[in-house]
Amino acid sequence: MSSFTGKSPGRRAGDDTEVIGQPGGEPGRTLRAVAGSERRRFLSVLDLSWEQLGEAVELAARLKRERVLGTDAPDARALGGQHVALLFEKPSLRTRTTFQIAVAELGGLAIEVPPDAALSGRESLADVARSLERWVRCVVIRTFQQARLHEFAEAAPHLSVINALTNEEHPCQAVADCLTLREHWGSPAGRTVAFVGDGNNVATSLTQAAVMLGVNVHLASPEGFDLPEGVLRSATRRARGGACVRLFRDPAEAVTGADAVYTDVWASMGQEAEAATRRGAFARYRVDARLMSRARPGALFLHCLPAHRGEEVTDEVIDGPTSVVFDQADNRLHTQKALLLMLLGEAPF
Repeated sequence: MSSFTGKSPGRRAGDDTEVIGQPGGEPGRTLRAVAGSERRRFLSVLDLSWEQLGEAVELAARLKRERVLGTDAPDARALGGQHVALLFEKPSLRTRTTFQIAVAELGGLAIEVPPDAALSGRESLADVARSLERWVRCVVIRTFQQARLHEFAEAAPHLSVINALTNEEHPCQAVADCLTLREHWGSPAGRTVAFVGDGNNVATSLTQAAVMLGVNVHLASPEGFDLPEGVLRSATRRARGGACVRLFRDPAEAVTGADAVYTDVWASMGQEAEAATRRGAFARYRVDARLMSRARPGALFLHCLPAHRGEEVTDEVIDGPTSVVFDQADNRLHTQKALLLMLLGEAPF
């Protein structure tokens, strides 16, 4: 095992694991606001300070408790009829539905912008952003490249923008994951989450959020599918409470002693042509009962969904007693509401 503290992470020949330590952390950025405007944006978990991430989780927990009050909930009119545009270039069930409901339950108005009208190349992305800026207060975007999201956000300095998933990051999912862990563990600090599978957008945002809350992360991926080194460096610079990231080739070693095991599909949206190759590469990374038995007794199982049952996870695990995948899905709504209040409402951020 190789130890790294503030160095560029990389495997040495023959190593099966490595540790990326915490070089003391750095102050977190706040939600970025453009001078002369009230615009804030949430394009990455790293747009939050660690304090804000914790406060977002607490706010989401309160909103969840208060949902039973319906229109009498304290924040039922917080958005005051403001318009939020949903611009989804990729398919979505949980993200789209929860944002639609979240906007409505906060007293806003959600509008669906057809992707063929806004993201098909009919006009420049900047012109789309500048037009929407005149009509709506916030745009929730699910698209492909993260750079595309940044281009859109930079073109409209008075428009709030939320990342609803890109190829590189899925920050809304990570905030919901943090709420889920809080519900089951109380304070998650000092715990360990093992992510088994592709070093993809979900793994990126999970790693960022987890170490910011003091949670250790074990990442097990086949060669060629690791989390990018830049992601590891930026995440570990923000780690709290001695949290670290360990990289593994052997999924059994990664899971051993973990408090939770997380996986995702082997081929994400846009990678369908690689599905057969990826099935071969990831065959031994399937989360089944035998692999889960290496974790701590009662270890949670997480998956962002949709799941390809029988590939990355077996039915007995995803439907098992410690599976919290539908808690995660539920919590997408409450964390989406919290994020909207952070950007558009009067939440204390």
